[in-house]
Amino acid sequence: MPQVLALTIGLCGGLAAYFSGLPLPWMLGPMVANTVAAMLRAPIAGPDRLRPYVIPVIGVMLGSGVSADVLGLLGSWLITLLLLPLFLICAAAISYTVYRRLGRYDPVTAFYSAMPGGINEMLILGAAAGGDERRIALAHAARVLIIIVFVALFFGLVLGVTSGGRGAAQWIGLYQITALDYVILGICAVLGALLGKWLGLPAAPIFGPMILSGVAHVAGWVTVAPPTVFVIAAQVTIGTIIGTRFVGATLREVRTDIGLSAVASLLMLVAAVGFAELIVIISGIPLAQAFLAFSPGGLTEMSLLTLAMGQDVAYVSVMHIIRITMVIALAPFLFTLTRSRKG
Repeated sequence: MPQVLALTIGLCGGLAAYFSGLPLPWMLGPMVANTVAAMLRAPIAGPDRLRPYVIPVIGVMLGSGVSADVLGLLGSWLITLLLLPLFLICAAAISYTVYRRLGRYDPVTAFYSAMPGGINEMLILGAAAGGDERRIALAHAARVLIIIVFVALFFGLVLGVTSGGRGAAQWIGLYQITALDYVILGICAVLGALLGKWLGLPAAPIFGPMILSGVAHVAGWVTVAPPTVFVIAAQVTIGTIIGTRFVGATLREVRTDIGLSAVASLLMLVAAVGFAELIVIISGIPLAQAFLAFSPGGLTEMSLLTLAMGQDVAYVSVMHIIRITMVIALAPFLFTLTRSRKG
């Protein structure tokens, strides 16, 4: 079965990355291994059916990082919220220039390839506007992959953070969670996803469970994080899905899209560092957290990366939810405005 083969390759890639001492091995390993397998035309397919089950679990994991101390820091997030729209404009303009001028993409494809929003939403909007669906999909898949690799390697090789590797933090076993803990965390996952969808929350499958889990942990109803094996399973699944997005693409397409995305992503990360430094100067938020909040990867992937790196999950996750929501809401308007001006 293609999905089982992809997960097997992902697990092997994760093990190889883990024993090699790479940062964030359980996500990077499956990503790279399945990308290579896709290029070699292996009969693999993404385990997308697992995503609706994995995402709420990730939300619960993220919520376990919320504490009462975090709630007292909400006021310091204002500077980040004010600078976020400026960063998005800057990042989108840089990325658009790369795809339009260097990649020679048509204006519609370049615009929706450049927007740092969710891959599914940008693909739908771009296709509706007449863009090249395949190129838009590959551009965003490459962006997410490259951003995660760049950020993880920066934390691991520059900052010396090797969370998830052999020197990683404490292992939480299945037996360390009581039956009541499992029940509460399970309710947070299921009820959070349903309530999030019913209330129309952005990124409802992850944000709803995260909120309920955060409330449960702050209230003291549950005081433990989910077992480490769940964290690893979630990362392997997400990493495998990212890697298999390149299935069916030719080597030339992947080489071109990854090359363009590498240039655009690196420039966006440089801009992210600049804005993060401003936040550090103005509000005193640690550089690592501000940098993660502005790194334009996927919400789920960046949240898992934040959790693995031991940073403020609530702060980073909320900023990414707001970023993606803003891009989805404003991209069609900006595209229409830009086209009308050119016309």
